[in-house]
Amino acid sequence: MAGREQECKQTDADKGIVIPDDWPGYPLDLFSFPEHYSEDLECVYIPHGVIMDRTERLARNIMDDLGDHDIVVLCVLKGGYQFCADLVDCIKVLCRNSNKTLPMRVDFIRLKSYLNDQSTQVLHIEGAENLSALSGKNVLIVEAIVDTGKTMKTLLDHVEAFRPKMIKVAGLLVKQVPSGTGYLPDYVGFEIPNRFVVGYALDYNEYFRDLNHICVISDRGKQKYKI
Repeated sequence: MAGREQECKQTDADKGIVIPDDWPGYPLDLFSFPEHYSEDLECVYIPHGVIMDRTERLARNIMDDLGDHDIVVLCVLKGGYQFCADLVDCIKVLCRNSNKTLPMRVDFIRLKSYLNDQSTQVLHIEGAENLSALSGKNVLIVEAIVDTGKTMKTLLDHVEAFRPKMIKVAGLLVKQVPSGTGYLPDYVGFEIPNRFVVGYALDYNEYFRDLNHICVISDRGKQKYKI
């Protein structure tokens, strides 16, 4: 198989920062956020500054592993665009201040499998027709959130069909769900309980992408933006 090294045994450090089930988050009034969401959120779950610090660490890990190799960064839209942009920026900073270099090209693919707060059985992949360029390349898939792992495994199978040289996956969030496959990306930002989170480009029916922090949506917010 095309370098599916994520199937190897992973250490506790590979799980990222593990947020416990009883973590209540931070009160909203401690942070700045768009006023139009004031009644639609329960709490700030992961502040933006913490996200950025963790992203910098992931960038360093990626540089240590992949430095001096040309890679194609495959950004999974729409939720992954902010994480991908910040991760690539952090890697570029490291390249300017390191003996290693990591030449990058960024491509995009869009996945859609959610309706409201439920994952559907149908996975739509847009942009797949351009993946022939991945043949023989080192590929880093960047995804915002992995929950059951089924979507990512489907995407990996799809990407492997184009015969890349190597595939690595960076996931900002891994959600602990009962129906999960146990799949873990190679690079994990945070492992979180099974709560529906929004912000930092993660959406609920296209809303909340304009939040800097990762927050837990309230029941009122789910009803307000339900389709």
